[in-house]
Amino acid sequence: TPEQTIKLKQHNIPIVEDEIENLEHDNGYLHHINFKNGNSELVTALYTRTPFVQQNVISILGCELNDDGYIKVDPTQKTSVSGLFACGDNTTRMRTVATSVAMGTTAGMMVNKEIIEEDF
Repeated sequence: TPEQTIKLKQHNIPIVEDEIENLEHDNGYLHHINFKNGNSELVTALYTRTPFVQQNVISILGCELNDDGYIKVDPTQKTSVSGLFACGDNTTRMRTVATSVAMGTTAGMMVNKEIIEEDF
């Protein structure tokens, strides 16, 4: 927005709107952004917000998604499909290892509980 552009300029943060050709790195450490117009920028970090998209397996399984496109789960990590649990990045915006481990632990305990209580 114009307001955001003014704020960036006030903090001496340049805006480059050229199309990126490629990123140069050494063993994963970024050092240059090369643009299609031949210009290059020296950088030490790059932040981006990539779109979140579920893979086709979700539609194949028939899981209900929430408004943000993540698999809808209850507090025990159950999905809308009977006997199917989900956890981690495909269920929450809280995309951290700690969150995934906690959710996975909950899902594992609930799966175990269902198996123990299952009538044969």
